[in-house]
Amino acid sequence: MLKNAHTGETFSGPYRDAAGPLPGAVCDLAVFLRDFHADKSGPVDIGMLDFLADVMTATNQSSATVLSAYRTRETNDRLKATTFGVAEQSQHLFGRAIDVTFDNRLGGAQRAALAMRRGGVGWYPRSEFIHLDSGPTRSWELDGGNFDRLLTGGFSSQDLLGPPRPGHIPTFREILARSHAQARQEFLLRRR
Repeated sequence: MLKNAHTGETFSGPYRDAAGPLPGAVCDLAVFLRDFHADKSGPVDIGMLDFLADVMTATNQSSATVLSAYRTRETNDRLKATTFGVAEQSQHLFGRAIDVTFDNRLGGAQRAALAMRRGGVGWYPRSEFIHLDSGPTRSWELDGGNFDRLLTGGFSSQDLLGPPRPGHIPTFREILARSHAQARQEFLLRRR
């Protein structure tokens, strides 16, 4: 069973049989996995669904909570502007990606997905979800180590924006932009 964390909707039942995808189920999944920000359905890639189903089987998961699946270009651009780690040409735009969490064995699900050596596997341990996609084989980990400090006020303006300007109180947008830039630098350094 799949549950959409944002809409509360659920999907359960087969999406394919021995002959291939079930058209009615795929239509239902397009609605279920829609961009809830824009209330628009998009394509559903069967390879992505197969990847998720195989990870669930490998880790004996009976249910998953969907955090994000299809995204419109507008939603992706909005997320990209405010959230580190959102790709310009995200697989979410093409219905080939899903972000999920499980009630247990999330780390085991991430390891099982990596062992399958197919598609993209993103690991977000602090945010407690994994990203799966049917695009090129690759993997990454973003722990969001500084993001929780930003949201709880653990950074000073000097940490984020350099020396304070006299009389200037940084806006949340300025703080977030600086944190985004720092996280991107750390990410790029780890990739080398």
